[in-house]
Amino acid sequence: MHEGLTVNPWAALAYLIAGVCFILALRGLSSPASSQRGNRFGMIGMALAVLTTLITHVPKLPDPTIGDGWGLQLDTATLGEILVAIGIGAAIGITTARRIAMTAMPQLVAAFHSLVGLAAVLVGCAAYLNPGAFGIADDAGQILTVSRIEMGLGVAIGAITFSGSVIAFLKLNGNMGGKPIMLPGRHVINLGVLAGILGLIAYFTQDQSPWIFWTVTGLSFAIGFLLIIPIGGADMPVVVSMLNSYSGWAAAAMGFTLHNTAMIITGALVGSSGAILSYIMCRAMNRSFVSVIAGGFGGDTSGGGAAAATDRPWKRGSAEDAAFLMQQAEQVIIVPGYGMAVAQAQHVLREMADKLKEHGVRVKYAIHPVAGRMPGHMNVLLAEANVPYDEVFELEDINSEFAQTDVAFVIGANDVTNPAAKTDKSSPIYGMPVLDVEKAKTVLFVKRSMGGVGYAGVDNDVFYMDNTMMLLADAKKMVEEIVKALG
Repeated sequence: MHEGLTVNPWAALAYLIAGVCFILALRGLSSPASSQRGNRFGMIGMALAVLTTLITHVPKLPDPTIGDGWGLQLDTATLGEILVAIGIGAAIGITTARRIAMTAMPQLVAAFHSLVGLAAVLVGCAAYLNPGAFGIADDAGQILTVSRIEMGLGVAIGAITFSGSVIAFLKLNGNMGGKPIMLPGRHVINLGVLAGILGLIAYFTQDQSPWIFWTVTGLSFAIGFLLIIPIGGADMPVVVSMLNSYSGWAAAAMGFTLHNTAMIITGALVGSSGAILSYIMCRAMNRSFVSVIAGGFGGDTSGGGAAAATDRPWKRGSAEDAAFLMQQAEQVIIVPGYGMAVAQAQHVLREMADKLKEHGVRVKYAIHPVAGRMPGHMNVLLAEANVPYDEVFELEDINSEFAQTDVAFVIGANDVTNPAAKTDKSSPIYGMPVLDVEKAKTVLFVKRSMGGVGYAGVDNDVFYMDNTMMLLADAKKMVEEIVKALG
C-alpha cells in the first residue's frame, strides 16, 4: 500500500468508533422520539471519520525527522486546499438546510444522492488516471486486479446514482411530468446495457485500456437515465430509497479504492439500510422491487381524470360545517398527504387538533408508508409541528379503526386513500394497501379543486361518496378557518 495512505492502528480504532456511531444513528432514526439523538450520533461519527482521514491520509512532509510518528505533521498546502473545499461545502450545506422548504425535502435528498454518485465517479476517475497516488498500482504501474473491480463497480454504481437522481429530482420538482416515459423495447435495452457494463468491467480486469474505463462510465450514466425515466410518480418514495441504497454502495466501493475503512463501513450501512427500506416500501405498495424498478407501476392512467371528475355528483362543505362535525365527534383521524406539505399546513393542523382535544375529542394521525414524495415525509412534517409521537400511527396499526371513527379528516392525501387500489384491476395503483377512510361515518376531504388528481394520475371515488364532504381550498387557509370556527 502507498506509504501516504497507510492507516495506523489508532486510525483503525477511530474508524471503528465512527462506525459504531453510524449504527447508533440508524437505530435512533428508526423512531421519531429518538431521531434527534440519532442525528447527533451521526454528526459525531462523521466528524471523527473526517478528522481521522485528514490526519492519516493527507501527505506527510518529506523530511522524516519532522513529526512525532503519529502522522500529525501534515503537508499544510494540501491540508489547506482540503479545508477550503470543506468550508465551501459546509457553507453551501448550511445555507441550503436553512432555506429549503420542507415540501422540497425530497428534491434535496435526490440532489444529495446525485452528489454522492458524482463524487464516486470523480474519485474513480482520479484513481484510474493516477493509480500510484492511491496505492493501487504494482511496480510496473499497472492497476491491481482487485482494484480494477472495485473501481469499475464504484464508477458504474456512482454514475447510475448520479443520472438516476437527476431524473428523480426533475420529476419531484415538477420539471418533468409524473407520468413515466415508456421507451419502446426498454427492458431489452436496459438489460443489454447492464450486461455490457458488467462484461466490460470483467474485461477491465484483463486490460486497463482507457476506452474500456470510459465506456463503462458513459454506459453507466446512460443506464441511470433509462432506469428512472419509465418509473411513474407514484413510485417516487421507492426511487428515493433505492437511490439512497445505490449511493451507499458507490461510497463503499470507493472506500476500498481509497483504503478508507470509514467509507466502507458507512457505505455498507447506507446501502443495506436503503435496500431494506426499498423492500419495505415495495411491500407497502404490494409490488415487487423488480417490477417497480422496471417501470411497471404508477404509469398508465386508465381511470377517470379531471374531466370525469366534474361529471359526478359531490357535496361541498364549509369550514363551519367541518368544525361542527369534528366538535361533535368522539374520535377524529387526520390523514395528511403531500397537499398538506405544499400548503405548509402542519403547524395550523396541530393547532386544530389541540382545539379538538380541548373539546374532548380524541385525535389520531394516520400515516401511509408512501405518503408524500419520500419515505417518512409526513412523519418529518408532523414532528416539525411538535405533534405528539403517540398520536401518530402507521397504516397497519390504525386502518381497522376507521370503521369506528366519526370523522376522517383527509388533508392533501389522494392516492393513499383511493379505494380503487382494492377494487379496480385496471387502476395503476391496484394492489397497493390504502387507508380505509371511506369506512368512517364522515369523510372531510381537503383539496384545492375537484379538477386535480393524485400523483399517480387517477381519480378518487371517495370524493363522490355519500358520507364525504369536500372542503375545496388551500389546505392551510381551510384549516385556519376551521380553527376560528372551533373558537
